[in-house]
Amino acid sequence: MNIRHGNGASVVVRAGESLVHGEGKQLVFLMQLMENVRDIMRNPERVLNSLSEHSKISGYKFERLYRVLFNEEMYYQAYQRIYAKAGNMTAGSDGKTIDEMSLSRIEQLIGTMKNESYQPNPAKRTYIPKKNGKMRPLGIPSFDDKLVQEVIRMILESIFEKQFENSSHGFRPHRSCHTALIQVQKNFTAAKWFVEGDIEGFFDNINHDVLIGILKERITDERFIRLIRKFLNAGYIEDWTFHKTYSGTPQGGIVSPILANIYLDKLDKFMKDYIPSFDKGIKRKDNVEYHRLSRKIAKLNYKLELVEDEAQKAERIKHLKEIEIERRYLSCGDDMDDGFKRLKYLRYADDFIIGVIGSKEDSEKIKEDIKKYLAEILKLTLSDDKTLITHAEKPAKFLGYEIYIRKSNTQTKRGEKSGMLRRVFGKKIILKLPTETMRKKLSDYEALTIMHHNGHIKWKPQSRIKLVNNDDLEILDAYNAEIRGFANYYSIANNSSAMNSFKYIMEYSMYKTFAKKYQISARKVIEKFRFNKDFAVFYSNKKGERKMRVFFNGSFKRKTDIIVSNCDTVPSTIMLNGTTSLIDRLKAQQCELCGAKDNLEMHHVRKLKDVAHKQPWEILMHARRRKTMAVCQSCHKKIHHGKID
Repeated sequence: MNIRHGNGASVVVRAGESLVHGEGKQLVFLMQLMENVRDIMRNPERVLNSLSEHSKISGYKFERLYRVLFNEEMYYQAYQRIYAKAGNMTAGSDGKTIDEMSLSRIEQLIGTMKNESYQPNPAKRTYIPKKNGKMRPLGIPSFDDKLVQEVIRMILESIFEKQFENSSHGFRPHRSCHTALIQVQKNFTAAKWFVEGDIEGFFDNINHDVLIGILKERITDERFIRLIRKFLNAGYIEDWTFHKTYSGTPQGGIVSPILANIYLDKLDKFMKDYIPSFDKGIKRKDNVEYHRLSRKIAKLNYKLELVEDEAQKAERIKHLKEIEIERRYLSCGDDMDDGFKRLKYLRYADDFIIGVIGSKEDSEKIKEDIKKYLAEILKLTLSDDKTLITHAEKPAKFLGYEIYIRKSNTQTKRGEKSGMLRRVFGKKIILKLPTETMRKKLSDYEALTIMHHNGHIKWKPQSRIKLVNNDDLEILDAYNAEIRGFANYYSIANNSSAMNSFKYIMEYSMYKTFAKKYQISARKVIEKFRFNKDFAVFYSNKKGERKMRVFFNGSFKRKTDIIVSNCDTVPSTIMLNGTTSLIDRLKAQQCELCGAKDNLEMHHVRKLKDVAHKQPWEILMHARRRKTMAVCQSCHKKIHHGKID
């Protein structure tokens, strides 16, 4: 190897030749510097940031993307992101779980990427019950496939996230159901009609050729495209029979949400171009009657100042107020103005909603245009039965909320100086928690029974048999978690106070569950667990300290600020973890149980609370509060065979 320095001198290094001269020391330094540069280039944060920066360049094509899959640091980062999910302990069709994860397992995976022999396993299909009593198919990928998919997801997100429209909220960083709903509430003011979009079987009907064509608009790396195609065609296994997939995204796949967003981004851009062609007029025409009354009020106010007789002045004030009340029920603009139209659009995953200021005929045309675009360009079907056109004063359903326009003439003073009355509540979007949603959720929890008495329907709390055999703290925690989860999701509803009814049913269902457990009355349960004004359960922690946990006593006051809640479980793309990561523990090559120096494997458990405190490894995991332990192969075998001394 011939290395030339800035001073013109060169050093020739031959195999086996020792570096003893000054130039040799410089060469060592240079080689160390080059190694540091390679380390920097392997840094996932820098790699993803670089992709993200290039994605901002209009028309930029990613040509050498596949080589990112050779970067072991990307897999380490992906492993750190997804390891904590309990589903990783469920075996895929290859019979493997996240357990026994090791550096060598990642190296073998990268080896198959380099020679392109990697082939995703078909997902193992199972079924889970739906709320309507039917069964929902669920695909379980192998963990190796999950790991590769997470790396692909990070790459695709870095490339496409910047080009997504602001109208898209599903499965995106720093966005959620709440951000979507709040945007609807802010932007859909004064809508006349809602179009509730429903795409038939979207995730199962994504056309592979269309999706690949969309990806090729930004990615020209054929190896990377072939890898995506492999995942699309991986198929699934049901009852030991392989089924090939001809459409749809990978079942249960981590990469499916980002692929779905890339696909439907075309619809978002179609709507972005469609809106300017639909919108019409700068402002509404004036309402003639409203302005006639306004002029009359101004004239009466002027004449009022000239009246000196108090009785006559009082009579005119009374007449003036009558006219002001009459004007209150009129809009300043002409609501029937055909020359003023507006369209608002928002999408969350495969659900979208459109607000239309216009006629019902306009809404029907919009629906037909979208239906035509989906069918011709994206090869998707818009459901005629489920894509509803609803008058804005009636509730439309979106993301579990009822959405409608409030019709109100209530006035309030705006501004401390003028003190003028203005109508600020009318034509605003209302987000409502439906009573039926609360009833259904309580029924799903089996905390409610419906009673019919004298033609009236009454909600009656009932005990939950499934929780009776749990200990006191587990029962309390179950109710608290369910109430808190429900309250968090519906915290932005205008009628959030309605959740007090939900809490009441849950509270007395809990009392009855404890009553059934102890074979006493609900009244005696309240007396038994009452502490001051709270219902409390006392317990001892691992240190033997006496602790107390109380029943949910939070407020259901509406949250008006935008909070990116954890409705979506999508990690941020650019993020690094601390030095105590799983990979750091594997790289240490020292068994955390016996201390032996060896190539380690990571032992995983589904839930730490299910692990007893009997074996040394169990005690150690509880002490460190970790669901993982880096152990040598010998210790790992002993753990699984129950032979740890």
